Amino acid sequence: MLQIARNLIKHTHLFKISKMPPKITQDSNSNENVQKENKSKSQNQKEGSKLKNEKKSNPKILKQQTLKLVDKKGQIVDLSQKKLDLGDGIFQQDKLKISSWNINGLRASSKKESAVTYLNDKKFDIICLNELKVAQEAFDKENLITKLPKDYFTYLNFCKIKAGYSGVAILSKVKPISIKFDMGIHKHDQEGRIITAEFEKFNLVACYVPNSGDKLDRLNYRTQEWDVDFQNYLDQLKQKKNTIICGDLNVSHTEIDLANPDGNRRSAGFTQEERDSFSKFLSKGWIDTFRHLYPKEIKYSYFSPRFNSRETNKGWRIDYFVVNQEAIGSVIHTDIITTIEGSDHVPIECDIDLTKL
Repeated sequence: MLQIARNLIKHTHLFKISKMPPKITQDSNSNENVQKENKSKSQNQKEGSKLKNEKKSNPKILKQQTLKLVDKKGQIVDLSQKKLDLGDGIFQQDKLKISSWNINGLRASSKKESAVTYLNDKKFDIICLNELKVAQEAFDKENLITKLPKDYFTYLNFCKIKAGYSGVAILSKVKPISIKFDMGIHKHDQEGRIITAEFEKFNLVACYVPNSGDKLDRLNYRTQEWDVDFQNYLDQLKQKKNTIICGDLNVSHTEIDLANPDGNRRSAGFTQEERDSFSKFLSKGWIDTFRHLYPKEIKYSYFSPRFNSRETNKGWRIDYFVVNQEAIGSVIHTDIITTIEGSDHVPIECDIDLTKL
């Protein structure tokens, strides 16, 4: 009878770890007390029933507030219950190759042969993805980890308030020293737009900046709130370590960065407010690597699915690698890979010389 009781307690404990959401309600404290006091089976069953009812009443919060890590064996780890699998952040080679791509939906891009081939090219040391467009619950249920490249430590940040929206990922062959999700400011942290990975010689920030909207309904939020706080966050990072920013920054900085500047003066991504905000950011010691290396080259990273814009090369350059000015000497090459299909964006790449960081 003693062995049966021990087994019962053991399995009850495992059930709670695998099923409980992050501790965001008052009941999480009471559950801890229940475990500590080893109450009877009937009491535990009552608590489990209470949690089940809470999940039904608020499924979105409970399902989407948990961030996930997927290890190299494809095992999904609930980060609310287990610490991140981190390392020393040291790459053994001197040269680093990073890819960043707004895939406009993990499900859709995984059906495109060109995208699958590109993402599974093992030449990349780090891959950053924007716009996963999948809720955490669906990611788990559909086993979408199988749609991501293998042989990487994969860190995912899902949107917490809207299913099938936003979301970013970092896939790295080396375990980072630390991982930070979002900025740490509640009003900005609900849409799964930022992951910061710290490595031995640099910070890497994968980000998907909010779009100002077709009617510019988020323009003020974007330029007066998000940009201000995000730029302050990045400035703090570079004080500690060289920092690389990559992703869809949702702004074409100058007229050379889009095909039709005159027709888009009040379009999201080319308003004067957004461009001025980006100029202010760069003036504080940040460098747009592509424009720095290729001042006059015309190349676009986003093509509207309307009007055959890709076929006619009528696009926008809104995806960037940006580094702090002290790190610009480490940038060997950066490019926009217009031959890859699978999204309305194309991948961008950056080669880094780690010996110069």
